[in-house]
Amino acid sequence: MKIAFSPCPNDTFVFHALTHGLIEGAPELEVTYADIDITNNWAAAGEGPEVMKISYAALPWVLNEYALIPCGGALGRGCGPLVLTKDAASPADLSGKRIAVPSERSTAYLLFRLWAAQSIPGGIGEVVVMPFDKIMPAVQSGEIDAGLVIHEARFTYQNYGLHKLADMGDWWESDTGLPIPLGAIIAKRGAVDPKPIAEWVRASVEYAWKHPEASREYVLEHAQEMDSSVADSHIALYVNEFTADLGEDGYAAIRSLLTRAAREGLVPAFDEKLLQPGY
Repeated sequence: MKIAFSPCPNDTFVFHALTHGLIEGAPELEVTYADIDITNNWAAAGEGPEVMKISYAALPWVLNEYALIPCGGALGRGCGPLVLTKDAASPADLSGKRIAVPSERSTAYLLFRLWAAQSIPGGIGEVVVMPFDKIMPAVQSGEIDAGLVIHEARFTYQNYGLHKLADMGDWWESDTGLPIPLGAIIAKRGAVDPKPIAEWVRASVEYAWKHPEASREYVLEHAQEMDSSVADSHIALYVNEFTADLGEDGYAAIRSLLTRAAREGLVPAFDEKLLQPGY
């Protein structure tokens, strides 16, 4: 079976056991490590491996072709994307300004646009899509006015002398009381059976928690020269109860984000029943 997920520590931690033949009954996997923007595009085109991690923001485009796996993904509290500026600023200062984002089909982007609609008088100006690792240097140099950052940038932005204008996670949680839906695991309908995949992925999550040191070498090998303490923080933040099972709050968060985004015209309308296991 073919699978694609990012080389980020939370993904390699979660999938270590499954990719190393440590889950009984699971098939041998052919793994592709790809940034989530790449897998978003693969899923939208109906291409790529049978199982992939994509952004929840991309889900409305692909639900007819892919089933949502209720575990292995990333939802959480206190883990939202950040809006950064070179100098201390307020939301009103972003009116009409150039903002860099890592993708226009990302949860970070949806959260930012929903927040901006409430918080920035007159709205933002130009949106510039950049690789996420280029955003902080661009803010630092003044090439852009503000940047929306994800991944380990929330732990390292101070190294660039940048200021946190807003935390999309704090805003979302205060506005809804729900966790943030970030990355989803999906399986190609008709190509693979989602039920055993969910069982294997959940078993891999549980193995990772029971044997946290077993995956360390694998995690750091793919962590793009990330400091081990940052990798540990990354895992602690993004691998949580929702990784093992979406549960009632997880599904409520997904519905809330995507239905609100659909009302704003940021994603297409979708059939909510397709979010549930078995559809």
